[in-house]
Amino acid sequence: MVEKFKSIVEEAGKILQKGYYSKKEVSFKGKKDLITKYDILIEEFLRERFKGLGYTIIGEETLKEEFNNSIIIDPIDGTTNFANGLPFCAISVGVYENKEAKYGFVYNPILEEMFWAQRGKGAFLNGKRLRVSNESIFQRALIATGFPYSGANNKDDLEWVVDRLKKILPNCQDIRRYGSASLDLCYVAKGSYEGFYEINLKPWDVSAGILIVQEAGGKITNERGEEYDMFKDRCIVATNQKIHNRLISYLA
Repeated sequence: MVEKFKSIVEEAGKILQKGYYSKKEVSFKGKKDLITKYDILIEEFLRERFKGLGYTIIGEETLKEEFNNSIIIDPIDGTTNFANGLPFCAISVGVYENKEAKYGFVYNPILEEMFWAQRGKGAFLNGKRLRVSNESIFQRALIATGFPYSGANNKDDLEWVVDRLKKILPNCQDIRRYGSASLDLCYVAKGSYEGFYEINLKPWDVSAGILIVQEAGGKITNERGEEYDMFKDRCIVATNQKIHNRLISYLA
């Protein structure tokens, strides 16, 4: 089944790749949150291909449905990057059974990166087994984050982001912000980052990446160190485990 899912996601990647190199018309869903026709085309393609497999399909650009045995889709995670010719954009597909992740796929066809994981079987990038970084010294840790769209209008969210940057940046190697949470999680799994945190993400942003991090030996919690609930928690924290307590000490 994993190869079937992977093949479908790779097919959808051809649509993303075509759109990336084409002229794009952009619409705005909010002050900063934008959408292109390719977001809709990819989700429609995936919905059609996943139809009949026995899962509820939850997507970013269509009606949200009850979460049970589900395929959770983000057709383009990093639409702003996609629309502006930046290669950090990906299709994210998380497959859940009984509310537990079974498979996760994050595919960036621009950089030819297919990240995937199967529960209990490991995490992979283009067939190569992934393992989180072994770095334990926080001053040497490369951390990733993101800025919530709510920061444009919500003073509390903006202050939260700035306050945490002030605390973390002087104490780590550096901070990166690529604008695609699914890829940020995969780069933790790959060992490129030691940690990642962000607030106000949606289930489709993280549904695949969570399993990929966990299967690569990483740790996922909320900012209080508790098990992360992608439907309820404000903040996700993903690390190589070794710097986890130090990172959440700056976030709580």
